[in-house]
Amino acid sequence: MKIKYLIVAISALAITSCATKYKKREITDSVMQEIYEEIKTPYKYGLVMVPTDNSYKMDCPSVFRKDGKWYMTYLIYDGRGYETWLAESENLLDWKHLGKVMSFSENEKHWDVNQKAGYISLQDPTWGGSYEWEKYDDKYWMSYFGGDSKGYEAGVLSIGMAYTKEAPTKPHEFQRLENPVLTPKDKDAKWWDNSTMYKNSVIRDKDKVTGHNFIMYYNARGDSINPAKGAERIAMAVSNDMKTWKRYGDKPLINHHKGISGDAYIQRINDTWVMFYFGAFWTGWNQGAFNRFAVSNDLVNWTDWKGDDLVKSSEPYDDMFAHKSFVVKHDGVVYHFYCAVNKAEQRGIAIATSKDLGKSKLNFVAPPEKKKK
Repeated sequence: MKIKYLIVAISALAITSCATKYKKREITDSVMQEIYEEIKTPYKYGLVMVPTDNSYKMDCPSVFRKDGKWYMTYLIYDGRGYETWLAESENLLDWKHLGKVMSFSENEKHWDVNQKAGYISLQDPTWGGSYEWEKYDDKYWMSYFGGDSKGYEAGVLSIGMAYTKEAPTKPHEFQRLENPVLTPKDKDAKWWDNSTMYKNSVIRDKDKVTGHNFIMYYNARGDSINPAKGAERIAMAVSNDMKTWKRYGDKPLINHHKGISGDAYIQRINDTWVMFYFGAFWTGWNQGAFNRFAVSNDLVNWTDWKGDDLVKSSEPYDDMFAHKSFVVKHDGVVYHFYCAVNKAEQRGIAIATSKDLGKSKLNFVAPPEKKKK
Protein backbone atom coordinates (compact mmCIF):
# COMPACT_ATOMS: atom_id res chain seq x y z
CA MET A 1 0.00 0.00 0.00
CA LYS A 2 2.85 2.40 0.81
CA ILE A 3 4.31 1.88 -2.66
CA LYS A 4 0.89 2.53 -4.21
CA TYR A 5 0.46 5.79 -2.26
CA LEU A 6 4.02 6.81 -3.11
CA ILE A 7 3.33 6.34 -6.83
CA VAL A 8 0.12 8.37 -6.56
CA ALA A 9 1.95 11.12 -4.66
CA ILE A 10 4.75 11.27 -7.23
CA SER A 11 2.22 11.41 -10.08
CA ALA A 12 0.32 14.21 -8.37
CA LEU A 13 3.56 16.12 -7.83
CA ALA A 14 4.49 15.73 -11.51
CA ILE A 15 1.08 16.99 -12.60
CA THR A 16 1.31 19.95 -10.22
CA SER A 17 4.83 20.75 -11.45
CA CYS A 18 3.70 20.63 -15.08
CA ALA A 19 0.71 22.82 -14.31
CA THR A 20 2.96 25.32 -12.57
CA LYS A 21 5.45 25.31 -15.43
CA TYR A 22 2.81 26.13 -18.03
CA LYS A 23 0.54 28.28 -15.85
CA LYS A 24 -0.93 31.17 -17.76
CA ARG A 25 0.22 34.55 -16.54
CA GLU A 26 -2.21 37.45 -16.56
CA ILE A 27 -0.92 40.07 -18.98
CA THR A 28 -1.07 43.23 -16.86
CA ASP A 29 0.47 46.65 -17.43
CA SER A 30 3.29 45.72 -15.06
CA VAL A 31 4.01 42.55 -17.03
CA MET A 32 4.12 44.55 -20.26
CA GLN A 33 6.53 47.04 -18.69
CA GLU A 34 8.67 44.18 -17.36
CA ILE A 35 8.93 42.70 -20.86
CA TYR A 36 9.79 46.09 -22.36
CA GLU A 37 12.60 46.60 -19.85
CA GLU A 38 13.98 43.16 -20.75
CA ILE A 39 13.93 43.58 -24.53
CA LYS A 40 14.61 47.28 -25.12
CA THR A 41 17.70 48.14 -27.18
CA PRO A 42 18.42 51.88 -26.89
CA TYR A 43 21.94 51.68 -28.37
CA LYS A 44 22.26 51.61 -32.12
CA TYR A 45 25.47 49.84 -33.05
CA GLY A 46 25.00 50.60 -36.74
CA LEU A 47 24.86 48.85 -40.10
CA VAL A 48 26.44 45.40 -40.34
CA MET A 49 25.29 44.39 -43.84
CA VAL A 50 25.43 47.08 -46.52
CA PRO A 51 25.05 46.90 -50.33
CA THR A 52 27.61 48.88 -52.28
CA ASP A 53 25.12 50.37 -54.73
CA ASN A 54 21.42 50.87 -55.26
CA SER A 55 21.06 47.81 -57.49
CA TYR A 56 20.85 45.71 -54.29
CA LYS A 57 18.58 46.01 -51.29
CA MET A 58 18.94 43.82 -48.17
CA ASP A 59 15.97 42.80 -46.11
CA CYS A 60 14.43 40.55 -43.44
CA PRO A 61 17.26 38.99 -41.37
CA SER A 62 16.68 35.66 -39.56
CA VAL A 63 19.46 34.60 -37.17
CA PHE A 64 20.26 31.13 -35.81
CA ARG A 65 23.17 29.39 -34.07
CA LYS A 66 24.92 26.12 -34.79
CA ASP A 67 28.22 24.61 -33.63
CA GLY A 68 29.28 27.79 -31.87
CA LYS A 69 28.74 30.09 -34.87
CA TRP A 70 25.94 32.44 -35.81
CA TYR A 71 24.22 32.36 -39.18
CA MET A 72 21.78 34.68 -40.89
CA THR A 73 19.35 34.08 -43.68
CA TYR A 74 18.33 37.32 -45.36
CA LEU A 75 16.86 38.64 -48.58
CA ILE A 76 18.47 40.45 -51.47
CA TYR A 77 16.37 42.36 -53.97
CA ASP A 78 18.18 43.20 -57.22
CA GLY A 79 15.41 44.72 -59.32
CA ARG A 80 13.89 41.42 -60.43
CA GLY A 81 12.65 40.14 -57.08
CA TYR A 82 13.70 38.52 -53.81
CA GLU A 83 16.24 35.72 -53.41
CA THR A 84 17.24 34.22 -50.05
CA TRP A 85 20.89 34.25 -48.94
CA LEU A 86 23.04 32.96 -46.09
CA ALA A 87 25.80 34.64 -44.02
CA GLU A 88 27.88 33.65 -40.99
CA SER A 89 29.42 35.40 -37.98
CA GLU A 90 31.53 34.62 -34.94
CA ASN A 91 30.17 37.47 -32.82
CA LEU A 92 26.80 38.67 -34.24
CA LEU A 93 28.47 41.87 -35.47
CA ASP A 94 30.89 40.93 -38.27
CA TRP A 95 29.21 38.99 -41.07
CA LYS A 96 30.47 37.13 -44.14
CA HIS A 97 28.29 36.23 -47.12
CA LEU A 98 28.19 32.52 -47.92
CA GLY A 99 25.77 32.21 -50.84
CA LYS A 100 22.17 31.56 -51.84
CA VAL A 101 19.67 29.09 -50.43
CA MET A 102 16.71 30.00 -52.67
CA SER A 103 17.30 31.43 -56.14
CA PHE A 104 15.24 32.61 -59.08
CA SER A 105 13.77 29.79 -61.16
CA GLU A 106 14.77 29.26 -64.76
CA ASN A 107 11.38 27.76 -65.57
CA GLU A 108 9.02 30.68 -66.10
CA LYS A 109 6.02 28.48 -65.33
CA HIS A 110 6.95 28.12 -61.65
CA TRP A 111 4.51 29.97 -59.40
CA ASP A 112 7.49 31.47 -57.51
CA VAL A 113 9.81 32.11 -60.45
CA ASN A 114 10.65 35.73 -59.49
CA GLN A 115 10.14 35.89 -55.72
CA LYS A 116 11.53 33.60 -52.99
CA ALA A 117 11.64 35.37 -49.63
CA GLY A 118 12.56 32.76 -47.01
CA TYR A 119 12.45 32.59 -43.20
CA ILE A 120 13.71 29.85 -40.91
CA SER A 121 11.09 27.62 -39.26
CA LEU A 122 10.97 25.73 -35.96
CA GLN A 123 13.77 27.58 -34.23
CA ASP A 124 14.23 27.11 -30.47
CA PRO A 125 12.03 30.02 -29.21
CA THR A 126 13.63 30.25 -25.76
CA TRP A 127 14.79 33.77 -24.92
CA GLY A 128 18.54 33.58 -24.39
CA GLY A 129 18.41 29.91 -25.40
CA SER A 130 20.21 27.86 -28.03
CA TYR A 131 18.67 29.58 -31.08
CA GLU A 132 19.14 26.25 -32.86
CA TRP A 133 17.27 25.66 -36.10
CA GLU A 134 15.40 22.47 -35.15
CA LYS A 135 14.33 19.65 -37.45
CA TYR A 136 11.00 18.02 -38.23
CA ASP A 137 10.79 14.77 -40.20
CA ASP A 138 14.60 14.83 -40.38
CA LYS A 139 14.48 18.09 -42.37
CA TYR A 140 15.24 21.77 -41.79
CA TRP A 141 12.28 23.85 -42.95
CA MET A 142 11.82 27.34 -44.32
CA SER A 143 8.57 29.12 -44.99
CA TYR A 144 8.64 31.77 -47.69
CA PHE A 145 6.50 34.03 -49.80
CA GLY A 146 6.80 33.73 -53.53
CA GLY A 147 5.32 34.94 -56.77
CA ASP A 148 5.84 35.16 -60.52
CA SER A 149 5.76 38.96 -60.95
CA LYS A 150 8.94 41.04 -61.27
CA GLY A 151 9.51 43.97 -58.93
CA TYR A 152 9.65 44.77 -55.23
CA GLU A 153 7.05 42.53 -53.52
CA ALA A 154 5.12 42.78 -56.77
CA GLY A 155 1.98 41.01 -57.94
CA VAL A 156 -0.01 38.39 -56.06
CA LEU A 157 2.23 36.74 -53.47
CA SER A 158 1.53 33.37 -51.81
CA ILE A 159 3.18 31.30 -49.08
CA GLY A 160 5.27 28.22 -49.80
CA MET A 161 7.37 25.73 -47.82
CA ALA A 162 10.93 24.56 -48.52
CA TYR A 163 13.23 22.09 -46.79
CA THR A 164 16.66 20.46 -46.79
CA LYS A 165 18.28 17.41 -45.21
CA GLU A 166 21.72 18.96 -45.57
CA ALA A 167 23.41 21.25 -43.06
CA PRO A 168 21.67 24.66 -43.14
CA THR A 169 25.06 26.30 -42.49
CA LYS A 170 26.22 25.60 -46.05
CA PRO A 171 24.84 27.54 -49.02
CA HIS A 172 22.77 25.23 -51.23
CA GLU A 173 19.34 25.26 -52.82
CA PHE A 174 16.50 24.20 -50.55
CA GLN A 175 13.90 21.91 -52.09
CA ARG A 176 10.48 23.51 -52.41
CA LEU A 177 7.03 21.98 -52.31
CA GLU A 178 5.57 22.10 -55.81
CA ASN A 179 2.60 24.31 -54.90
CA PRO A 180 2.01 27.11 -52.40
CA VAL A 181 0.47 26.12 -49.07
CA LEU A 182 -1.55 29.33 -48.63
CA THR A 183 -2.71 31.73 -51.33
CA PRO A 184 -5.07 34.72 -51.56
CA LYS A 185 -7.06 32.73 -54.12
CA ASP A 186 -7.87 29.85 -51.74
CA LYS A 187 -11.57 29.06 -51.28
CA ASP A 188 -11.18 29.71 -47.56
CA ALA A 189 -9.25 32.99 -48.01
CA LYS A 190 -10.41 35.58 -45.48
CA TRP A 191 -11.18 39.25 -45.79
CA TRP A 192 -7.77 40.01 -44.29
CA ASP A 193 -5.69 37.92 -46.75
CA ASN A 194 -7.58 37.84 -50.04
CA SER A 195 -5.26 40.28 -51.83
CA THR A 196 -1.63 39.24 -51.23
CA MET A 197 0.53 37.57 -48.55
CA TYR A 198 3.90 38.48 -47.06
CA LYS A 199 6.30 37.34 -44.32
CA ASN A 200 5.60 34.13 -42.41
CA SER A 201 7.08 32.61 -39.26
CA VAL A 202 6.55 29.01 -38.10
CA ILE A 203 6.91 27.64 -34.57
CA ARG A 204 5.96 24.41 -32.80
CA ASP A 205 2.78 24.36 -30.74
CA LYS A 206 4.21 21.89 -28.22
CA ASP A 207 1.21 22.12 -25.89
CA LYS A 208 -1.23 21.93 -28.83
CA VAL A 209 -3.06 25.05 -27.73
CA THR A 210 -4.52 25.18 -31.23
CA GLY A 211 -4.98 21.42 -31.44
CA HIS A 212 -2.19 21.23 -34.03
CA ASN A 213 1.55 20.68 -34.10
CA PHE A 214 2.63 23.88 -35.82
CA ILE A 215 1.60 27.54 -36.00
CA MET A 216 2.39 29.95 -38.80
CA TYR A 217 2.15 33.68 -38.17
CA TYR A 218 1.86 35.64 -41.39
CA ASN A 219 0.96 39.12 -42.53
CA ALA A 220 -1.28 39.73 -45.49
CA ARG A 221 -3.28 42.42 -47.20
CA GLY A 222 -6.95 42.09 -47.88
CA ASP A 223 -10.29 43.79 -47.82
CA SER A 224 -13.74 42.26 -48.15
CA ILE A 225 -14.85 45.10 -50.43
CA ASN A 226 -11.72 46.27 -52.22
CA PRO A 227 -8.76 43.86 -51.87
CA ALA A 228 -6.27 46.28 -53.43
CA LYS A 229 -6.75 48.92 -50.73
CA GLY A 230 -6.72 46.87 -47.55
CA ALA A 231 -4.31 47.25 -44.66
CA GLU A 232 -1.75 44.60 -43.72
CA ARG A 233 -2.55 42.55 -40.64
CA ILE A 234 -1.00 39.60 -38.77
CA ALA A 235 -2.97 36.36 -38.76
CA MET A 236 -2.24 32.68 -38.13
CA ALA A 237 -2.53 29.27 -39.76
CA VAL A 238 -1.98 25.76 -38.37
CA SER A 239 -0.61 22.44 -39.59
CA ASN A 240 0.23 18.94 -38.40
CA ASP A 241 2.80 18.08 -41.07
CA MET A 242 4.35 21.37 -42.31
CA LYS A 243 2.81 20.72 -45.74
CA THR A 244 -0.93 21.20 -45.33
CA TRP A 245 -1.97 24.48 -43.72
CA LYS A 246 -5.31 25.98 -42.82
CA ARG A 247 -6.25 29.39 -41.49
CA TYR A 248 -7.03 29.62 -37.78
CA GLY A 249 -9.57 31.89 -36.12
CA ASP A 250 -12.13 34.35 -37.35
CA LYS A 251 -10.07 37.54 -37.13
CA PRO A 252 -6.46 38.77 -37.40
CA LEU A 253 -4.28 38.67 -34.29
CA ILE A 254 -2.74 42.14 -34.74
CA ASN A 255 -4.84 44.70 -36.56
CA HIS A 256 -4.36 48.46 -36.53
CA HIS A 257 -6.89 48.94 -39.35
CA LYS A 258 -4.50 51.23 -41.24
CA GLY A 259 -1.05 50.90 -42.73
CA ILE A 260 1.02 47.78 -41.96
CA SER A 261 1.34 45.36 -39.04
CA GLY A 262 3.72 42.62 -40.08
CA ASP A 263 6.75 40.34 -39.86
CA ALA A 264 5.91 38.54 -36.61
CA TYR A 265 8.76 36.77 -34.80
CA ILE A 266 8.02 34.79 -31.60
CA GLN A 267 10.11 34.31 -28.44
CA ARG A 268 9.32 32.66 -25.10
CA ILE A 269 10.47 34.98 -22.31
CA ASN A 270 10.11 33.19 -18.97
CA ASP A 271 6.40 32.33 -18.77
CA THR A 272 5.09 34.60 -21.52
CA TRP A 273 5.16 34.65 -25.31
CA VAL A 274 6.44 37.79 -27.01
CA MET A 275 5.75 38.71 -30.62
CA PHE A 276 8.19 41.15 -32.19
CA TYR A 277 6.68 42.85 -35.24
CA PHE A 278 6.78 46.11 -37.16
CA GLY A 279 4.23 48.81 -37.75
CA ALA A 280 4.06 51.43 -40.47
CA PHE A 281 1.86 54.34 -41.53
CA TRP A 282 -0.72 53.93 -38.75
CA THR A 283 -1.21 57.68 -38.56
CA GLY A 284 -0.15 58.52 -42.12
CA TRP A 285 2.60 57.97 -44.68
CA ASN A 286 4.96 60.42 -42.98
CA GLN A 287 5.06 58.24 -39.85
CA GLY A 288 7.48 55.76 -41.41
CA ALA A 289 8.08 52.21 -40.11
CA PHE A 290 9.10 51.11 -36.61
CA ASN A 291 9.41 47.97 -34.45
CA ARG A 292 6.90 47.02 -31.75
CA PHE A 293 5.86 44.00 -29.69
CA ALA A 294 2.86 42.19 -28.25
CA VAL A 295 2.53 39.64 -25.43
CA SER A 296 0.44 36.47 -25.02
CA ASN A 297 0.00 33.57 -22.63
CA ASP A 298 -1.66 31.25 -25.16
CA LEU A 299 -0.14 32.07 -28.61
CA VAL A 300 -3.57 33.10 -29.89
CA ASN A 301 -4.70 36.19 -27.96
CA TRP A 302 -2.19 39.05 -27.95
CA THR A 303 -1.91 42.22 -25.86
CA ASP A 304 -0.32 45.09 -27.78
CA TRP A 305 2.36 47.26 -26.18
CA LYS A 306 1.23 50.88 -25.94
CA GLY A 307 4.56 52.48 -25.01
CA ASP A 308 7.65 53.56 -26.89
CA ASP A 309 8.81 51.87 -30.10
CA LEU A 310 11.57 49.29 -29.66
CA VAL A 311 13.40 50.68 -32.70
CA LYS A 312 12.52 53.72 -34.80
CA SER A 313 14.20 56.06 -37.26
CA SER A 314 16.91 58.24 -35.72
CA GLU A 315 20.10 57.86 -37.78
CA PRO A 316 21.08 58.82 -41.34
CA TYR A 317 21.07 55.14 -42.37
CA ASP A 318 17.51 54.49 -41.05
CA ASP A 319 15.86 57.90 -41.36
CA MET A 320 13.11 56.54 -43.61
CA PHE A 321 12.33 53.11 -42.09
CA ALA A 322 13.65 51.11 -39.10
CA HIS A 323 11.65 47.91 -39.19
CA LYS A 324 11.41 44.08 -39.61
CA SER A 325 12.78 42.71 -36.33
CA PHE A 326 14.81 39.68 -35.45
CA VAL A 327 15.87 39.74 -31.80
CA VAL A 328 18.19 37.44 -29.83
CA LYS A 329 19.73 37.56 -26.36
CA HIS A 330 23.27 36.23 -25.95
CA ASP A 331 25.71 36.56 -23.06
CA GLY A 332 23.47 39.11 -21.37
CA VAL A 333 23.18 41.38 -24.42
CA VAL A 334 20.05 41.83 -26.54
CA TYR A 335 20.77 42.16 -30.29
CA HIS A 336 17.91 43.65 -32.28
CA PHE A 337 18.52 43.12 -36.00
CA TYR A 338 16.40 45.23 -38.31
CA CYS A 339 16.09 46.50 -41.86
CA ALA A 340 17.35 50.08 -42.11
CA VAL A 341 16.23 52.29 -45.02
CA ASN A 342 17.42 55.84 -45.62
CA LYS A 343 15.80 58.61 -47.64
CA ALA A 344 17.86 57.61 -50.68
CA GLU A 345 16.04 54.26 -50.37
CA GLN A 346 19.28 52.41 -49.68
CA ARG A 347 18.37 49.33 -47.67
CA GLY A 348 20.71 47.38 -45.35
CA ILE A 349 20.70 45.43 -42.09
CA ALA A 350 21.44 47.19 -38.81
CA ILE A 351 21.66 46.23 -35.12
CA ALA A 352 20.48 47.97 -31.98
CA THR A 353 21.65 46.56 -28.64
CA SER A 354 20.73 46.63 -24.94
CA LYS A 355 24.27 47.65 -23.97
CA ASP A 356 26.59 50.20 -25.50
CA LEU A 357 29.03 48.22 -27.65
CA GLY A 358 30.59 51.31 -29.18
CA LYS A 359 30.61 52.27 -32.84
CA SER A 360 34.33 52.09 -33.55
CA LYS A 361 34.08 48.95 -35.65
CA LEU A 362 31.40 48.79 -38.31
CA ASN A 363 32.17 46.05 -40.80
CA PHE A 364 30.52 47.06 -44.07
CA VAL A 365 30.06 43.89 -46.11
CA ALA A 366 29.13 44.15 -49.78
CA PRO A 367 27.16 41.39 -51.48
CA PRO A 368 28.83 39.37 -54.24
CA GLU A 369 28.71 40.94 -57.67
CA LYS A 370 25.85 39.89 -59.89
CA LYS A 371 26.68 37.58 -62.71
CA LYS A 372 26.38 39.33 -66.02
CA LYS A 373 23.64 37.94 -68.22
